[in-house]
Amino acid sequence: MEATQIGQLIANAKARKATDVHIISGAPVLYRVGRELLPATKTKLTPAMTEQLVFQLINPDQQHLFQQRLDFDLMHGDENGRYRVNISYNDGAVGAVIRILPEEPKSIEELKLPPVISYLAGLTKGLILITGATSQGKTTTMSAMINEINATQRKHIVTIEDPIETVHANKMGIVRQREVGRDTQSFHAGLRAALRQDPDVIAIGEMRDLETIRIALTAAETGVLVMSTLHIISIDKMIERVLSYAPPEEETHLRYMLAGALQGVVHQELLPSSRGGKRVAMEVLIATDAAKNIIRGRGAFFLRNIIATGSRYGMLTMEQSIKSLLAEEAISQEIADNVMANY
Repeated sequence: MEATQIGQLIANAKARKATDVHIISGAPVLYRVGRELLPATKTKLTPAMTEQLVFQLINPDQQHLFQQRLDFDLMHGDENGRYRVNISYNDGAVGAVIRILPEEPKSIEELKLPPVISYLAGLTKGLILITGATSQGKTTTMSAMINEINATQRKHIVTIEDPIETVHANKMGIVRQREVGRDTQSFHAGLRAALRQDPDVIAIGEMRDLETIRIALTAAETGVLVMSTLHIISIDKMIERVLSYAPPEEETHLRYMLAGALQGVVHQELLPSSRGGKRVAMEVLIATDAAKNIIRGRGAFFLRNIIATGSRYGMLTMEQSIKSLLAEEAISQEIADNVMANY
């Protein structure tokens, strides 16, 4: 294979509506389209080829840092868009995964999210968690909620991200975006600073340490709307995941803080659509008094009963969401069955 420009590979990936580009020695360049990895080149890459491709993305100083760290994350941009890049060594050879990011934030309507998402975006205080496994569109949903607030309310929104994936232009509100490692040292440092920046809304890319969780809950309890993502496989694992960061002697206090601050949880799965592209299936918990009582106590599995009986509050079960997508013929019965096997 002749020397290839990385920009051309990315442009071809976008034309094929791929979400990711995989560069690894011993395989062709691969594009993720839907749930499949599809070959983009006929020739398998050699270590020299992968290094030639990947090093087009970084300058000599970054190459030196990568060779020291063995892993390297960065944002890459060109005239056609922005990309999140992870570079790594794989059995001694250089490789990369390039995530193609949306050029503009998508709206709640474009994503066809349920009306309860607009309701949550309209709240003035408390904590909203967007949960799911890796690569289930959590950041895209949070970006749509930020876009909704920015477009309809005169609010000051501060985001703390690692990295910044979608750039928000100021609309009716203003958005101050901060990237961990470039604009602030850490999530909790950026969050602590945000509290001194007259925020109405704080969006945290991920709550991944105890200090960030503490500050976020305190902010949510004292009159700021806080949004964040959390990596969990089901909504009833939320409490367990938050408490996993805390020493045993703090668990009860953290439970009470979470119960006091929580407004809602959105748990989602990103599914390939029968019409091309992807659709989101989600279950939504609204933090009613009954839900808060469960969070303070034990038995998180009872949260599913709260969701199942909470439609009058806007709650949504995964089964209801899947049935709605099937009624639209947006997903196949096979995809629906695969999802519901876990609920």
